[in-house]
Amino acid sequence: MTITDQDCLAETLAFNKQFEAGAANRPAREGAPDTALLATLRRNRLGGDTPPARLPHGQDRVVEGGVRVRVFVPDHVDGVYLHFHGGGWAFGSADGQDERLWLLAERARLAVVSVDYRLAPEHPFPAGPDDCEAAARWLVKHAAADFGTERLLIGGESAGAHLSVVTLLRLRDRHHITGAFRAAHLLFGPYDLSMTPSQRAFGSRRLLSNTDSLRRTYELFTPGMGAEQRRDPEVSPLYADLAGMPSARIVVGTEDPLRDDSLFLAGRWQAAGAPVRRPGLPAGPRHSSGPHR
Repeated sequence: MTITDQDCLAETLAFNKQFEAGAANRPAREGAPDTALLATLRRNRLGGDTPPARLPHGQDRVVEGGVRVRVFVPDHVDGVYLHFHGGGWAFGSADGQDERLWLLAERARLAVVSVDYRLAPEHPFPAGPDDCEAAARWLVKHAAADFGTERLLIGGESAGAHLSVVTLLRLRDRHHITGAFRAAHLLFGPYDLSMTPSQRAFGSRRLLSNTDSLRRTYELFTPGMGAEQRRDPEVSPLYADLAGMPSARIVVGTEDPLRDDSLFLAGRWQAAGAPVRRPGLPAGPRHSSGPHR
């Protein structure tokens, strides 16, 4: 029996209502969090009350360039997934979703390499993208020796989806590497940091993110930049030449301020010649797609 989006719609709408009601009872955060709050939010995966579980299956490594990664290797490896976590470039970590990444490794028979890139505001743009680029270059060079395969995939959630596209573009433009990654898995990413219409129009509704929270996030990641500067293709990949990109699966919810980002990117990605899979999703925040932004 095939489960369709319409089958899940009532459940998703009910989840949205419950989540929004809970968010209304939490105090709004204005401006950049102080050091103590930032540490707590990071330790507890932003929205939770306790740190996420660390599984013994994960191995912490330091690769070329001093970049830290967390690696999961199942018994059978048919490919390697280079993963960038979400968290608005300021939260999240490579060990923040061990259970999800280990499940993915086992079920998809993939070695998973999750990158612990540097976070804003201590390390604003381009520190995080630099780390992701370095990890990708290391994987291209060492995947066959370390994992027994050259079948590489790339992807992430939210900020991680943005970093995935930025990394592919850097590999192409800076190192003439195309085709090394066969596919990209891009979940609800922000691809225009000057803000697409859906970002600007979303307003103050308190789901996972809204217009104000996105704006504050961009200010942390790219301090001192105005909207025009954030349209630089190195910052906002929606404005980049997307020739030579691999096939992509682009996912977004209909009640997401980043809806236009994914729709616009999918159109440009496909126009550049790469196949795109855009699975339909019911209305709602991304409640089954990894850590919160």
